Amino acid sequence: MSRRPPDFFLIGAPKAGTSALHAALTLHPQLFLSRVKEPKYYLCGDSPPPAYKGPGDAHSNQEWIWQRERYLDLFDEAGEDQLRGESTPFYLYHRDARRRIAADRPDAKLVVVLRDPVDRAYSNWMHLWMDGLEPRADVVEAVRQEPERIDSGWAPFWHYQSMGMYGRQLRDLYDHVPREQVLLLRYRELVDEPDQVLDRVFGFLGVQTHEIAQIPSDNSRPFVRDGVRARTVGPVIRAGAAVGQFLPPKVWRTVSRPLVHQLHRGGGTGRPQLTPEQRTVLLEPHLEDIALLEELTGESFAQWREYRDGGSFSSRQAAGRSRASAGQ
Repeated sequence: MSRRPPDFFLIGAPKAGTSALHAALTLHPQLFLSRVKEPKYYLCGDSPPPAYKGPGDAHSNQEWIWQRERYLDLFDEAGEDQLRGESTPFYLYHRDARRRIAADRPDAKLVVVLRDPVDRAYSNWMHLWMDGLEPRADVVEAVRQEPERIDSGWAPFWHYQSMGMYGRQLRDLYDHVPREQVLLLRYRELVDEPDQVLDRVFGFLGVQTHEIAQIPSDNSRPFVRDGVRARTVGPVIRAGAAVGQFLPPKVWRTVSRPLVHQLHRGGGTGRPQLTPEQRTVLLEPHLEDIALLEELTGESFAQWREYRDGGSFSSRQAAGRSRASAGQ
């Protein structure tokens, strides 16, 4: 029993706070989470990763842990009395990953964090844009390029719109895993009510309540405005990423760090808000899927249909602290 797959998984969604939740759960003495976050084992099922062709995809593929023995090695340090877990937020999106987990670990518990699909897509685009990998300076235009990118073999992290179709994903997941083994959380609850969310997760996993000071914030990068710097340095980073596929990932990161630093020079921590027009365009393809999600869960997601500025994990935390201070 010491060599077994995880007892629980954080399966998604990307850019919905799973990194922060993973970090918080590592602080619980009855839980052991793999020190390698996002091993992606169930995305490929004991076969090498697909030869994805988006900017930076090739060197990222080198970090996938796809051999079963290497994957099980991640949990060798767990105590026999600890529950083992891992976080790969792409499992929720990936059809074959959902099936592989259900077949390999049919009694595993799955934690899902859902974020407004438009905010999620915008944050996803922003992440890649600020790393110099996203060639489109407008999120709406990048989303319009998505079908072509998928056909060209770009990795799932580029599927900005598709990854937010939670209704379809959950409908399929429930065909393979009993609903009582799935815990649905909301990103806004994770940010606004972290203590309550953690208690729900601990109860779901069957471990004792444990006080954790706070859920760590997500990584924030300086915002990169479209301009001469972005149009000069960005293509260099993308060209370097193509060459970097022939180097170990650590080497490429070291080499690319000065370029990314140059791209970020003069950037601020704030980011522009989506306009009502942008949000309307990005929301429309999700409306039918949101209705499906509500039908599946019996919960309302009406707030996702409304306009607001969204916000990062850090900005929402700051806003929550301000509201709390004003109420004192």
